Amino acid sequence: MNPVLRGLAANTSLPSELVDRLITVADTDTDTDIAAALAGRSDLSQAQAVELASRFEENAGRLAHEGTLTVADIDPVAQPHIALALLREGADRPEWARRLAEDPMVERRAQLAACPGLPLDVAEKLAVDTDVRVVAELALWTTPELAARLAAHPHAEVRSGVAANEATPPAVLAALITGEGLPLAQRCLVCDREETPFVHDPQCPRLDCDLRPGASCDGSHDSTILDIRQAALRNRATPAEAVVDLVDHPSTLLRWEIAARTDLPSEAYERLAADANPGVRADLASNSAIDHALIRVLASDRDHDVRRKLAHNPHVPLDVLTDLAATTKIGPTLLPRIAAASPAEIEALAASPNAVVRMLLAQRRDLPPEIRDALATDPDVKVVKSIATHPGLSEAQLRAMVDRHGARVVARVATNGDATPALLEDLSRHEPPVQKAFREVARHRHATAPALLACLADKQARPIAAGHPSLPPQVIADLLTDADWQVAEAAAANPSLPLAVMAELVPCPPRP
Repeated sequence: MNPVLRGLAANTSLPSELVDRLITVADTDTDTDIAAALAGRSDLSQAQAVELASRFEENAGRLAHEGTLTVADIDPVAQPHIALALLREGADRPEWARRLAEDPMVERRAQLAACPGLPLDVAEKLAVDTDVRVVAELALWTTPELAARLAAHPHAEVRSGVAANEATPPAVLAALITGEGLPLAQRCLVCDREETPFVHDPQCPRLDCDLRPGASCDGSHDSTILDIRQAALRNRATPAEAVVDLVDHPSTLLRWEIAARTDLPSEAYERLAADANPGVRADLASNSAIDHALIRVLASDRDHDVRRKLAHNPHVPLDVLTDLAATTKIGPTLLPRIAAASPAEIEALAASPNAVVRMLLAQRRDLPPEIRDALATDPDVKVVKSIATHPGLSEAQLRAMVDRHGARVVARVATNGDATPALLEDLSRHEPPVQKAFREVARHRHATAPALLACLADKQARPIAAGHPSLPPQVIADLLTDADWQVAEAAAANPSLPLAVMAELVPCPPRP
């Protein structure tokens, strides 16, 4: 790995001719990280994109997605990986798809199976592929008609793909859950490879083994059947009536999936609220479909995570949320219900005697100025730390926070987008030093050279400061040889790095 060249590859000021040189000198075996950085550039020319994709095929998908590769740029016979990338992005080239359906590499046929808009004859061919991985991938993405047929496939892995496909007809998804109307599966990945009964060791030491941890089969393909049901329960197209009967299923994994669904009758949610597993109840608590009566029941749940998830429910009543704030560690985050609070509710929350409630309100970034200013002078440091990043606060207000609360609020004040250059310099010299503040100052758009130089003294802030464009050019150049590779890479990616230094760093391609 060459961190300096990787940083240069991402440098937005790198001239096009140096991009050409980097693509040419990058080694296809060792410089894949440099190629990935080059592929992320927004200024690649079409010729550069083609050359990069030809040399580093793993980047073809990204380049195709960003539109820097087109169908006119490639030879699908010589560059099948690029052809696949373009097909995944919807390229209308049925002849490419037909050719790739005959490809001897299973991986390519499987990638083709995931492409949208496949010609019918190609999809039919992939549906009878000799490798089940190809058929299973097709099942995951194919049309409703073909998905319905593949639901009866003898291999359980294919049925699992059908269960996850949102284009699968609802009646078919219901059948995959109940098994009614479908022949029994004959094979699964476990019994394809192992003598049954077999349970795959989650700590399996075999390097060539790709069975899922805990996969098992006793002849009934039990773990894959469970996977099928999980996928169907997670599928939004699965009808609610097929789900309700599994509310009391012995598998916690299935009940967990059911608890997240938003289309069930209230009776099903009530049964889940009494589930013995707190994880199931916690997921139910965050479900936006549960009613206020059930929310109030869950608010008294003994499990902390259930109550914490309930606080994140967008429909939790404010009085319940206020009670939860007094008994549950929620943390400084913008809760959906507070984000949706009306002007009158905002005033009530701001006047709450509970500092945690005021802290949660202070996470909003659209508060009326009078509410914002009142919270900025709150006596509780939790509230002040939450409001400190709110836009519109003046330098005087931010300095007053630091004067009152000291090191406890310095990092949050440094995060404020309106912090002035002078304030950031003072924060970088604060005594006692605040390590997190150095990192925030180092990434701030208003940071000045003196503030950044102070940040370079902090180990964690040093790589961030090295990439800041306000750092003096000579300092940036000196950091290219830093003992910490992250610092050297950030310096190389700094757009203020002198062009002459960039040119010296990029090797010249060997002469033919």
